[in-house]
Amino acid sequence: MNNINCLIVEGNITQNVEFKTTTHGYPVCKIPIAVNHVYKKANSDEYVDEVSYFDIETFGKLAEICAKFSEKGRGVSVVGRIKQNRWKSDDGKNQSRVTIIAEKVEFKPRLNGSAGSKKEVALDDTVDKKELEAKTNLAEKALESTTTEDKQAVTF
Repeated sequence: MNNINCLIVEGNITQNVEFKTTTHGYPVCKIPIAVNHVYKKANSDEYVDEVSYFDIETFGKLAEICAKFSEKGRGVSVVGRIKQNRWKSDDGKNQSRVTIIAEKVEFKPRLNGSAGSKKEVALDDTVDKKELEAKTNLAEKALESTTTEDKQAVTF
């Protein structure tokens, strides 16, 4: 019987990803992320910003997609499991490293323009702006022709 090993983390990619294939030709992509956590100190008005760093590993088709869309600074949400690798160093000491094996990766929208600019958000490289606008117009026209009861059920 397997125990439960599932987690969700959300953070930002800290550097370029490492993409390679195994000796058997299986794609692997390693994504380093930083996860921020802010909390208030007990008996104080001071807030503490705590940063944790994790290595995310993806395999197969997911690895290929992550290699294509990952870039430093981009936000990601990851659903996966924790894996601990253990080995002995050359001097005989026990070593271990914990990684997150991703089962699902969701990329946050990229911000165009200068760092921190929120002028325009691109969904991803594959979305054509004219096509998106046309689909939005069709959705609005369809909404205009619906009844009031139907409109209450629609959310954007």
